[in-house]
Amino acid sequence: MNPVSSTGWPAPRIPRPSWICWVPNRLRNHLSSSLVQEVNIMKTLHFGAGNIGRGFIGKVLADASHQVTFADVNDTLIDQLNHRQEYKVHVVGADQKLDVVRNVAAVSSAGHEVIARIITADLVTTAVGPNILDKIASTLAKGLQARFDAGNLTPLNVIACENMVRGTSHLKREVLKYLPVAYHATLESCIGFVDSAVDRIVPPAAAANDDPLEVTVESFSEWIVDQTQFKGELPQVAGMEPTDNLMAFVERKLFTLNTGHIVTAYLGKLRGYHTVREAIEDPVIRSKVRRAMEESGAVLVKRYGFDPRLHAAYIEKILARFANPYLVDEIDRVGRQPLRKLAAGDRLVKPLLGTLEYGLPNEQLQEGIAAALHYRNADDPQAVELQALLAELGPAKALARVTGLDEESEVVRAIVARYETL
Repeated sequence: MNPVSSTGWPAPRIPRPSWICWVPNRLRNHLSSSLVQEVNIMKTLHFGAGNIGRGFIGKVLADASHQVTFADVNDTLIDQLNHRQEYKVHVVGADQKLDVVRNVAAVSSAGHEVIARIITADLVTTAVGPNILDKIASTLAKGLQARFDAGNLTPLNVIACENMVRGTSHLKREVLKYLPVAYHATLESCIGFVDSAVDRIVPPAAAANDDPLEVTVESFSEWIVDQTQFKGELPQVAGMEPTDNLMAFVERKLFTLNTGHIVTAYLGKLRGYHTVREAIEDPVIRSKVRRAMEESGAVLVKRYGFDPRLHAAYIEKILARFANPYLVDEIDRVGRQPLRKLAAGDRLVKPLLGTLEYGLPNEQLQEGIAAALHYRNADDPQAVELQALLAELGPAKALARVTGLDEESEVVRAIVARYETL
């Protein structure tokens, strides 16, 4: 393990010594190349040391030889990461393997140390969840102001890896609220806010051997970034795929993985299942989930010209991922925060709106939304609020308030009818 410097990054490399000029040319070239490679190692600050941060984004970047420092509010995780500077990742699927992610450190996202990391970082990423993204905006704004004040005007790219459409653009708008106007032009010149689409199932799992850092992930992963939004050179990271048509991939993931996942969860909850795998192995639920993804997929074919046969194969791949026997993915983890997931721009209503736009069938999407209205979880404030709204307003008015759909519309009447028969 490499020692960690007082700045929190792994200890800096020794500068090129003057004696290198006196060694033979062939050896000098070898030494120069090695030292340049060490000096040019990318320093990444990643907000969020949870399962997705460690098991997905942090792992991809560490595998690409980035020096990754996690920023988090969990003191236990911070202490463990700094003490060990490595953690284990179980990759499970048809083939299983155990990887060790090394050369990592951690700082508190609420302290002064994180500001120092932003000053010198080469890349900033996040995996904190949409609800927390706004909370780190002020910290990022302070760090960027300090970076500019320190004279560091080298390009820096920020990538929010969240389950939301154009999450990084949203983060940028929040950062600009906290950053003094005098710095806005510098931000526009030097800082790239790069939207992305991320896809990997990383459920909470009991850590083997009581290891708080160990994480289990599926073998499939996809991280697609908008190459048009980068400042400076595009980072070369295996596992990060640049595109100039991000929204096609964002909506493919939202309308397929996210739609299928949430319909599985809400239908599974109604039938008394506890995990996604249990639910998807029910042939009735599996058929309904497939149909929901076919309905949302028809929107993608119309909107982006996707090949129908290839998209049908993609749907089958998603169904197989839900049935992965090595992942224990709790229905309440997937189904939580129903108010957010019923919003107009999210995984149920957005594809429904697409079917209305193109005049396509949507009966199974309607049933998925109706099932969402039945979701109950006393430990989830949004689920409690949803049930309170239904009790106070009735299903039609509550549905209209949560989704933005017209209370008097035919589709709302159809969803309410399904809700009342489920």
